[in-house]
Amino acid sequence: MEVLANTMRPQTLSDIVGQTHLVGKGKILNNLVENKKMFSMIFYGLPGTGKTSIAHALSNDLKIRTKFLNATMNKKEDFILAIEEAKFYGDLILVVDEIHRMNKDKQDILLPHLENGTIILIGLTTSNPYHTINPAIRSRCQIFKLNPLTHEDIIKVLKKSLNKLDGIDISLETLKYISALSSGDVRNALNLLEIAYYFNSSHKVDIDTIKQINSKPVFFHDKNEDGHYDVLSALQKSIRGSDVDATIHYLARLIEAEDLESIHRRLSVIAYEDIGLANPGIGPRVDAAINASLRVGLPEARIPLAQIAIEMALSPKSNSAILAIDNALNDIRKGNSGNVPNHIKNGSPLYKYPHNYKNDWVKQEYLPENLKNTKYYLPKNNNIENNLNTIHQNMQK
Repeated sequence: MEVLANTMRPQTLSDIVGQTHLVGKGKILNNLVENKKMFSMIFYGLPGTGKTSIAHALSNDLKIRTKFLNATMNKKEDFILAIEEAKFYGDLILVVDEIHRMNKDKQDILLPHLENGTIILIGLTTSNPYHTINPAIRSRCQIFKLNPLTHEDIIKVLKKSLNKLDGIDISLETLKYISALSSGDVRNALNLLEIAYYFNSSHKVDIDTIKQINSKPVFFHDKNEDGHYDVLSALQKSIRGSDVDATIHYLARLIEAEDLESIHRRLSVIAYEDIGLANPGIGPRVDAAINASLRVGLPEARIPLAQIAIEMALSPKSNSAILAIDNALNDIRKGNSGNVPNHIKNGSPLYKYPHNYKNDWVKQEYLPENLKNTKYYLPKNNNIENNLNTIHQNMQK
């Protein structure tokens, strides 16, 4: 009894819904198919965003022999057999799910065959490959990030799936409700629809039916279809605006929806983007709260998250760090970089070692000549930055 999510799996790139930055006319994956050329690559993104589907579609479009393995479930011998198969047939796409969990033995087996082109690797992972995948594997692959599917993407797939559910009676409003519950995971949405279809013999599916199967409340979509990212935006703007009560309200909506991952990411951004140098200790405290919430899980996770969110809302704010780095990046992108001054180049005998001087400081130019006297960092008026700048000025006396 094949599940609906599997029967709905796209067979070609033209069947893929979403990921329009990678798939579609003139996009990178379609161009590879048109040119009949394939390279090793890694797809990473949240569950249900289409990683396996795109790998499957590429295999079909290119008509290249493909083998699917899992980095944790398949043994070293399975990878050796895949390599022998590739040698016999001349080429092979090896799709490895959960590639971030691949151990060193399996990596060592694959590496030389990736290097000589015997194996074309497609790695699939929900984790950031820049942090979790061995650099030797990563350097041999092009990395593509898959975005969360939109509300409209999920509904489009759900509508297409109705042809496979004979006699189903369901409204657009219910499809929207299922989409809202899925949080961008199309597999989750299809599974929920299929269970609801078999919930009763009449195959009538309404919102009450869905609520009996999945009691998770939907807070991200109201009558105006305000989305998930609006709630996250409201949380950040409430903390930035030092409104404690609004902060707790939007945090509660995210907690009730059990979206800890989004909360963690957004609080980490706020710590550095909005509070920054006005309270530089907030970053490590946010990390500590995130670790505590992961350790205890829900419902207790609400306690450290509420505490740190309140502290962040009450904290003084400064965006001087983000303004400084963005100003510098703008210069570099315009070509205003210049040569590193000779006296601070590697091994230069002209360099004055600050620790050999009073107050561990000596006057010398560090910026390129064409950027001399440029000011990127413009301090905000708060106790921490005022104190740091006072100390800095005293060093130079």
